[in-house]
Amino acid sequence: MFAENPKGEPRPIRNLDVSNIDVLVNGKPCDCDVVADCRSGDAVSLEVQLTNLSKNSVGPLALTVVPYQDYQNGVQNYELEDAVTFIGSNTFYIDTVKPKESSVCVGALLFLYTGDFYLNIKFQDDSAGRDLPLAWFTLPSVHIRALEPPQQAGA
Repeated sequence: MFAENPKGEPRPIRNLDVSNIDVLVNGKPCDCDVVADCRSGDAVSLEVQLTNLSKNSVGPLALTVVPYQDYQNGVQNYELEDAVTFIGSNTFYIDTVKPKESSVCVGALLFLYTGDFYLNIKFQDDSAGRDLPLAWFTLPSVHIRALEPPQQAGA
C-alpha cells in the first residue's frame, strides 16, 4: 500500500509494529470463529480493547459498531433498527493511545428478536497523515446468536 509524499512520488506506508484487538461479549472473548450466545431481551455487554504495541502514539480516532445479519446467500441486512438497539452510543471516540498502552471501549446492546447477528467493528481516522495498524481496519466480524428467553414458570 502506498501514499504520495509532497513531491507526488509514492512512498510505502509504514506499518506500526503490532497492534492487538480483543473483543469481549458478556465478558468472554469473541470473534468470527467463536459464537457468543445471549438471550433476546437481555442486555449484552460489549468490550473492545485495543493495545498499541508500536513505538508511536495513535489517535484521535473513532470506533463504530455496526450490527447486521448475514443470510449466507450474499445478502447482508444492515436495516436492524427493530431488531437491535444500543444502550448508549454505537460509536466510541478515542483521543490517543500511547505506545505500549491500551484503550478500552465499553458498551451494551439489546437484541429484541432471536437470530444470528454479526457486529462489524470499524475504526475511522480523520487524518491521512497517520499510519494506523492495518489490523485495526481488518477486524473480523463478531458473531452473536440471540436465543429465546427462558420460559417463565406457570407460563
